[in-house]
Amino acid sequence: MAPILLHGLTALMYAVLAAYMWKTRWQGGEAPPLSPGERAAILAPLLLHSYLLWTTLFEANQLRFGFGQALSATLWIAVAIYWIESLFVRVEGMQPLVLGLAAICTPLPVLFPGLVTPAYTHATEFRVHLAMAMLAYGLFMIAALHALLMTLVERRLHSGAGSARSEASALHGPFASLPPLLTLEALLFRIIGLGFTLLTLTLLTGAIFSETLFGQALRFNHKTVFAIISWLIFAALLAGRHFFGWRGRKALRWTLTGFVMLLFAYVGSRFVLEVILHRAA
Repeated sequence: MAPILLHGLTALMYAVLAAYMWKTRWQGGEAPPLSPGERAAILAPLLLHSYLLWTTLFEANQLRFGFGQALSATLWIAVAIYWIESLFVRVEGMQPLVLGLAAICTPLPVLFPGLVTPAYTHATEFRVHLAMAMLAYGLFMIAALHALLMTLVERRLHSGAGSARSEASALHGPFASLPPLLTLEALLFRIIGLGFTLLTLTLLTGAIFSETLFGQALRFNHKTVFAIISWLIFAALLAGRHFFGWRGRKALRWTLTGFVMLLFAYVGSRFVLEVILHRAA
């Protein structure tokens, strides 16, 4: 089957599942947990998406990797981790949003294939570095989605403050089945901690690769600058959490700011280079 058809089929499966999850989780009363059949249904497009990304990153003779591939890989990671996370924590309220975004981003590599990257990017070491970077991006995207969800839940609770009955009525539908805010916050920082570790390894391996290839560990272009700014933001957030107990809105603002900087580091810069300037680097 042609790649364009496979991308379209994967996007369609994600879209159908997103609509189904919206109907069963975002409408009516308390959202039920995922059934084995629903887990299997989500796994089907996820495995097909995995195949498409593997062929793009590791089997293609010429590596094309731009903002479309970056967003597609990021949403693949988001769906995969939420699928695993749902085995342990009730996160049914997040499934419609994540699957809907995956449906939008999966066909982007076909619509915006990107330009052929330089020869040095075809090395296995570079592709492993790239995969590690995408895993870090995916984890921080999940952290950003968690932060947005927690902000919405907190605002609903404050708007319904006054009595237990009013607060219960404020959290209906998917919000009623979510873990308590403190549990979500603990999960958020576990994801940020893992993402920060992978981002650190990404920067280190990128510096080693750059030193070997260009004789310069850090090339201060837009991608490097935004990646370092993002690393500093998340480092400050984790330090603030450990030493000063940062939580609540302050932690959420830092999380979202760090993620935006990370998007600018690659996805935003690749969009400008490929779509506006028509350059590979």
